[in-house]
Amino acid sequence: MLGGVSDLIELRDRMRAFTDERDWAKFHDPKSLVLALVGEVGELAELFQWLPADQAVERVGTDPLRRRVGEELADVLAYLVRLADVLDIDLAEVARAKLADSALRFPAHDVRGEAPEKG
Repeated sequence: MLGGVSDLIELRDRMRAFTDERDWAKFHDPKSLVLALVGEVGELAELFQWLPADQAVERVGTDPLRRRVGEELADVLAYLVRLADVLDIDLAEVARAKLADSALRFPAHDVRGEAPEKG
C-alpha cells in the first residue's frame, strides 16, 4: 500500500523511467492516457459487476478475485499517476485540496450516515 507522498513521487518517477526506456512518451498524450484509464476502470468494474454488494468485501478477500482486483487497481493507479505527470499536476496536492474542500462542503455533523447529493 502506498504510504505517503514520497511513495507517489517514487511511483511517478518509476513510471517515467519505464516509459522513457521504451520510448513510449510519444503515445502518452492526455487523451490516450484517459482512454487507457477508463479501460482499466472498466476492467475493475467488470470484476464487481455481478457480485452482490453486501458480499463484495468478503469475496474480494480471497484469491483469485483478490489478486485480480489488486492488478486492476494497480493499472488504474499507474495510468492516473502517469496522466497527472504528463499534465504536470501534483496529484497528492490536488487530492489534499479536494479532501479539504469536501470536508467544508460536507461537515460530518450534517451528513453523518447519509449519502449527500453531489453538489
